[in-house]
Amino acid sequence: MNMKHLSILLTSMLTLSACCPHQPPSCADAINRLCSDANAKGEELSLGKYKEPITMKIAFSLPNEPSKLAQGDTYEDNPWSRYFEGKTNIKVLHSWQAMGEGNAYRQKVDEAIAANDLPDAFTVNRQQLRTLVEKDMLVDLSEAYSKYASPLVKEMYDSTHGVAMKDVTFRGKLMALPNIEVEADSVLLTWIRQDWLDKLQLSSPQTLIDLEKIAKAFIEQDPDGNGKQDTIGMPGDHSFTPVFAAYHSFPKSWRRDRNGQMQYGSIAPETKEALAKLAAWYKEGIIDSDFGLRKEPNELIIANKAGILIGSWLAPYGPLKASIKSDTTAEWRAYTTPLDNEGKFVSQMDPITNRYLVVKKGYPYPEAAIRLLNQFTQYERVDSYLTTTGNDQNTTLQLLKSYRETNNVQPRYLYPFDLPLDYVDSAGRAYKAVKNVLEGKILAEKLPPPYLSLYKNVLLDQENPKKNLDAWASAQARQHGASVIVQASIERIYSEFSDSAATIDPRWTHLESMEHDAFLNIIRGNAPLDSFDHFVQQWKEQGGETITQEIQKRVERKFMK
Repeated sequence: MNMKHLSILLTSMLTLSACCPHQPPSCADAINRLCSDANAKGEELSLGKYKEPITMKIAFSLPNEPSKLAQGDTYEDNPWSRYFEGKTNIKVLHSWQAMGEGNAYRQKVDEAIAANDLPDAFTVNRQQLRTLVEKDMLVDLSEAYSKYASPLVKEMYDSTHGVAMKDVTFRGKLMALPNIEVEADSVLLTWIRQDWLDKLQLSSPQTLIDLEKIAKAFIEQDPDGNGKQDTIGMPGDHSFTPVFAAYHSFPKSWRRDRNGQMQYGSIAPETKEALAKLAAWYKEGIIDSDFGLRKEPNELIIANKAGILIGSWLAPYGPLKASIKSDTTAEWRAYTTPLDNEGKFVSQMDPITNRYLVVKKGYPYPEAAIRLLNQFTQYERVDSYLTTTGNDQNTTLQLLKSYRETNNVQPRYLYPFDLPLDYVDSAGRAYKAVKNVLEGKILAEKLPPPYLSLYKNVLLDQENPKKNLDAWASAQARQHGASVIVQASIERIYSEFSDSAATIDPRWTHLESMEHDAFLNIIRGNAPLDSFDHFVQQWKEQGGETITQEIQKRVERKFMK
């Protein structure tokens, strides 16, 4: 079936016969449309549909890479928009569209706020949320969330132990619904070629000294056995965040110093100590001599000329899979290293929320945004997996699956709101669930659909190791990535200010460039270590001090909200 015919078939199955009203409905009309909910409860209410069609105008965030839709389909009218409309009776219209990456979408939202010309529902950043609340432009979602949020959505928010909802609660009112970032994604692990460690009879690393010893051995002792000294210690084009964290340095984050004043982590004294270590490593040849110059950051990993990679638990899906493809003897294992002087693994974390779904004040169906969120979260986490595991032969879901696979479409880029939800501890949950099945503690058929898919990948890789690299990546990411995070004792450090400072002062872009150049020059030996002090002074004089003062005010205001 070609894409045009598939799209037409989907349209015929999902098209609603009722038309959407051209004028905003009255409150009485809103009550009438909701009357079919009178006897509904729980999941039936949250995943149910309006008795009569309603319209919602949104701001749509375009994906960075255009989606390949079938002829006649658009971001506003496509199989998923029709599917969700059929499930809810909500007709979603785009007030405007803008690229989500970069500043285009943010600027359009800023303009809409300034002109008091808001869509009915849309996503905003943290600063825009605060502005909208201060201007009294949003509806309180407290009651709608309590009544209409699905059990799945509520469970995901509850997994943050109140952190997510605290971010969007102002004077006791729920003014938005936040996204949820998977916490494990922030933790950067040190992946090491275990087969090289074993061959050279090296112990697992814990400290900076251990890591340095391993890197030197990988350079000098021919771990790949080709008789050439052509392997390097550490690629330089990946994050050194764990090295900084071992010194309790947290670049690009905002935290209080010993006097309770906000301080930018990149100018803290501990950062100078970390830079000194990295500069010494570069001088000794431990860090790739072409650090900062390579066009392909994963080049050395893919070519199996480097046996150390700093990356997240998801690294097997990326460069490590490419490494295995070129050398199936490679065995990668993740470690929480280096530890600090007290033997603790410290991790600089991303904020749990950074994007927020809001509904403008006066829109008569605030719960409609929540119902849509319920639907695409349900589809993302449950329905789409049922078709791949063979547990559901629902015709519409099978057609959506066919459309997705035939045209290589990512459904999440077609959802009305760019607000991905997951359990904050999703990586750990998946690992534990699959582990329980493997150990015979629960039956595989009891697994939720996403976890069942992961379990099948583990079995597939166990039966034929590294034959199916997609299955290998899935298995390795959980068994040797997520498992390390679950079992480790991690001191998690969060920034107290998570907005972009560029929204405060346009000089921030220049300051970021200055920081990048200063760090790179120090590490590569093009500038002495003490040039860090000059960088700090210039950073403060050229706008950093003013920005810090403004962030201090905003953080203090945050605790007063």
